Amino acid sequence: MLTNTRNPWLFSVLLLILSYYIECFSTAGDTLSAAESLSVSESLVSQGSIFELGFFKPGTSSNIYLGIWYKKFDVMVKDISIVWVANRENPLTDPSSSRLELSEDGNLVLLDRSSKKPYWSTNLAFPMSNSTEAIIGGDGNFVLRDRYNLSTIFWESFDHPTDTLLPGGKLRIDKITGKSKQLISWKNSEDPAPGMFSFGLDPNGGSQYVLEWNRSQSYWSSGIWNGRFFNLAPEMKQNSIFNYTFVSNENESYFTYSLNNSTFIPSRFVINISGMIQQQMWLAGHCNWNISWFQPRQKSNVYALCGAFGMSYENVSNPCQCLQGFEPFSVKDTKLYDWSGGCVRKSSLQCEDSMNTNGERDWFLKKSNVRLPVNSKVNLTGSATTCELVCMKNCSCAAYAYNSSSGCMIWEGPLLNLQQLSDGGEAGQDIYLRLSASEHRSTSLRGNKWNVWVIVSVLLPATALLSWLCIWFLSKGKVKPKGEKDSSNDLRLFDFSAEIHAINDASNTKDCLKKRGKKDVELPLFSYESVSATTNNFSDANKLGEGGFGPVYKGKLLKGQEIAVKMLSKRSGQGLEEFRNEITLIAKLQHRNLVRLLGCCIELDENILIYEYMPNRSLDFFLFDPTKKQTLDWRARFQIIEGVAQGLLYLHHYSRILAWLECLEPMKHKQTQIGLLELSLGAVEI
Repeated sequence: MLTNTRNPWLFSVLLLILSYYIECFSTAGDTLSAAESLSVSESLVSQGSIFELGFFKPGTSSNIYLGIWYKKFDVMVKDISIVWVANRENPLTDPSSSRLELSEDGNLVLLDRSSKKPYWSTNLAFPMSNSTEAIIGGDGNFVLRDRYNLSTIFWESFDHPTDTLLPGGKLRIDKITGKSKQLISWKNSEDPAPGMFSFGLDPNGGSQYVLEWNRSQSYWSSGIWNGRFFNLAPEMKQNSIFNYTFVSNENESYFTYSLNNSTFIPSRFVINISGMIQQQMWLAGHCNWNISWFQPRQKSNVYALCGAFGMSYENVSNPCQCLQGFEPFSVKDTKLYDWSGGCVRKSSLQCEDSMNTNGERDWFLKKSNVRLPVNSKVNLTGSATTCELVCMKNCSCAAYAYNSSSGCMIWEGPLLNLQQLSDGGEAGQDIYLRLSASEHRSTSLRGNKWNVWVIVSVLLPATALLSWLCIWFLSKGKVKPKGEKDSSNDLRLFDFSAEIHAINDASNTKDCLKKRGKKDVELPLFSYESVSATTNNFSDANKLGEGGFGPVYKGKLLKGQEIAVKMLSKRSGQGLEEFRNEITLIAKLQHRNLVRLLGCCIELDENILIYEYMPNRSLDFFLFDPTKKQTLDWRARFQIIEGVAQGLLYLHHYSRILAWLECLEPMKHKQTQIGLLELSLGAVEI
């Protein structure tokens, strides 16, 4: 053998590279035979290396499960591509001794050294001796078959789905035995145990599928099969990638699907932990599942999504919160988006505590603009007061509602499907939630526990301070004469359709800068209360994003006009002078490709800017999103480039403040240029 002894390091490197490629191109087998076992560190890989069967730990869990996943996906996303789990209700815990093997009677069994009985088994009753073998197919189906007659199938994973239906699988009901196969959601993202939501053929008959909560309460149906798709899932006909089929005969009824294109595309039909069904396919290069269609269209339509005494909210990533006076049954589960345990009372009701004789009563907390819970009982009473008394006398009554059309409604037991509605949408109702007397005390104490300290330590000094301030303001002529109105406008009632320079009168239009010592910029000043009201008290649901200078919220005026509200962060480092610069700068800029500053609020130590709202969001939303950027053809991109160029040309050559910029001190110049970058040059119409 010829080797270069003068360069032994070169030989070592070549040997290392060769061993690496041998390891990369070597593949595990796809078959488990008699007298063989599969350990935690081993796996079976289908022909073509599409699917892999082996052991996995979901998320941060230490539990071990046997499952199937798409082999070609990066290991970092393996936990979100699991398509089948064997022992979903009975996890293993010992990685050193856990194994899958064929028993003496031919069944597949999952064991560890301490188990006297299998953690999971195919559990076939008829004798098969040791003539069986198990194989993972290229379609993701794990099959137990006769090794001497390969067409004889004893058991297959396609007949025992978990939360996923793969192409070629059947979601069926056996009309002879009456047994049906369902997709059942995971309990949460780290526990594949059966969750609360399921999808299967309507148990009442017919050719429709239903989503159910707790295997009993139906909350969505597909509609009947019309030969091409289910009537209430029209998205199925709009998808050219998948071919859907429903078959019903004397022996069985089943739903299945396949790919129209001969080119393999990883796909799955899944019921997720939030109770929604989704048709998904993998986008190569994006490392993510793309959702082709899903139902129900709104999370709020999922039955008991937030569990007992949970409130659901619209258009937020985490839609569930416990009602006041309640806390999650399991904080750990709710962090994993599992609200099946719902919420429990922090304090027992007074009527439930027979030992408490202090004479205190439970009370009712009003919740406005809600969609009422399910399963109410109607009580024929004549007034809201009588309705409250009826509920108070019944210790099982958790809440009541009263209106002139429906009368008195009471709820006994847990409240399910309570939803907080957003303003401007569906008209909600008021509900009165029963809380313990101790919760009422704690609420009162939170606002009054420092009363004595306030009186002694604050009131007397404050009186002297206010007296001094009054004298000082009077000497400066700053106290308004009686009858003069506050110059702040109510943002909710304001009409921005008129020109800014013609707002009310000259004094109002100069308030922003006059209040900070400037008098050369004409902008309306708005009250903090009205700004807060337009953004629903700066709620997270209205939050559009957050930049270096603070968060931006979406607001809505009474006439329906939408605005963007930028609140200057106290931690941003931008002080009063920077705020002045920004107002002075932006108010003078008027160009179709620059976002327009509409007004400001300077109150309660808050500096707030009001901008026009951009419904299409900013350019980066389209340019850097892998999906959205596909909608920009070359014509649209040219328009964007041209619009940005026009905006820059205006800023540097034609704007009214060019000379002012050049006169700024160096540091102010730098800060103003940073502010310029904040101006949404991306507000080009596309």
